Amino acid sequence: MQHSSIVGGSTAKRVINCPGSVALVAKMPPKPSSKFADEGTLLHNVIAEIIMSDNPPEHYLGHKYEAQVLTQELIDYKLKPALAALDEIDPNKEMEIEAETSVNFGDLLPGVFGSTDLIGRMGTRAVVLDWKFGDGVAVDVEENPQLMFYAAAAMRTPASAWAFEGVTEIEMVIVQPPAVKRWVTTPKRIAEFELQLVQAVKASEKPDAVLRAGEHCRWCAAKPVCPQMTGAVDRALKTIIDNLDPPTIATYLKNADMLEQWITDLRALALQLLESGAKLPDYKLVAKRAIRSWTSEDKAKVALFAFGLTESEVLETSVISPAKAEKALKKRKQALPDDLVVAISSGNTLASADDPRPEVMLLGKQLTAALSKLN
Repeated sequence: MQHSSIVGGSTAKRVINCPGSVALVAKMPPKPSSKFADEGTLLHNVIAEIIMSDNPPEHYLGHKYEAQVLTQELIDYKLKPALAALDEIDPNKEMEIEAETSVNFGDLLPGVFGSTDLIGRMGTRAVVLDWKFGDGVAVDVEENPQLMFYAAAAMRTPASAWAFEGVTEIEMVIVQPPAVKRWVTTPKRIAEFELQLVQAVKASEKPDAVLRAGEHCRWCAAKPVCPQMTGAVDRALKTIIDNLDPPTIATYLKNADMLEQWITDLRALALQLLESGAKLPDYKLVAKRAIRSWTSEDKAKVALFAFGLTESEVLETSVISPAKAEKALKKRKQALPDDLVVAISSGNTLASADDPRPEVMLLGKQLTAALSKLN
C-alpha cells in the first residue's frame, strides 16, 4: 500500500491536474495515521494472504495491525463480500492472480512506484483490482486515475508484465463492499494516461509549476497553505453578499464543499503542529470538555445503594452515569460525593490565546490529580 512521495495511485489525479502541488505537499508535516487507515491496512494485508494461500477468512481472526484487530464482524461485513466479488469476476477460477505487487515506472519515471492490490489475467484480458474497505465516499471506476496508474506501472515492471503481454483489453475493478464496479479499457488508453502522467511529473519539477484548484484538491495535504485555496477563501470573504445574483450563488455552492474541507484541514494542521510542540501565534491547545466517570463502579454502586437509590435506578447496562446519579440524588436532597467521580478530558482542541481555559501543558497536572483518585 506504499507509494512514492512524487506521485502514486491515490495522488495521480491531483498531480496531473495540479503539478505544483508536489512541491507544496513535500513541505507539509506527515499526517498521523488513523484507526480507519489502520483498519484498511489490516484488511488489505489479510485479504492478500487469503487469496495467495486459500485459507478461510476465519483463519486470520484476531490478526492485528497497530491497534486494529480482525473481528468476526469485519470478516462478515468486509472480507467475505470482497471475496464474493472476486468470485463474481472469476466464477470458474480461471484467472491467474498476484496480490500486493510492488510496481514502478523504471527509468521512465525514476522514484515513482506504488503497490497494486491485485493483478490478474484471463485469456487476452488483464485485470487490475483495487479493494476499497472504507465506508466513506463511493469511488467511480471509469477513467479512474489510480487504477490507470497501477496498470501503467505494472506494464513496465518485470514482475507483473506477464499479465499485460499481448492483451487486447484491460479491465479495471473497484470492490467497495457490497458494490463491484468494472470498466474495460485498452492498452492504448493506458499509454495515453502514462504520457499525461510523465508530462505532469516533469512539469512538477519546475519552480513555476502550475497550481490549479478543483475536485482533485479534496485529499491534498497542502490544501491549508495552497495559494489557490487561500485566494479562494480571501475572495469569498471580500464578496458583498447583497450583490450576489442567483447564478453566482449556485456557482459558489459548487465550491462550498472544497472550502469547508479547507477549513477542516487547516484546523487539523494547526492542531497537529501545536501537539508536536510548535508555537502558533495567538493560538494554544486547551483540554476538551471533561466528561465525568466513576473512579470505581463497584464503589459507586455501594455508595448509591447506601443513599437509598434502588437497583433499577442505579443499574442500566452498567452503572448509571454520574450525571444521572446526581439527578436522582437531588430528588432525595442528597449530594453526590466528590471522591466517587473523576473528570478527564477526551483530548485537545484549538482555541484562541484569550480563551479562559488553561493551556494544555497544564493537562499533565490535571491528569495526575485525577488519576490519584483511582488509587
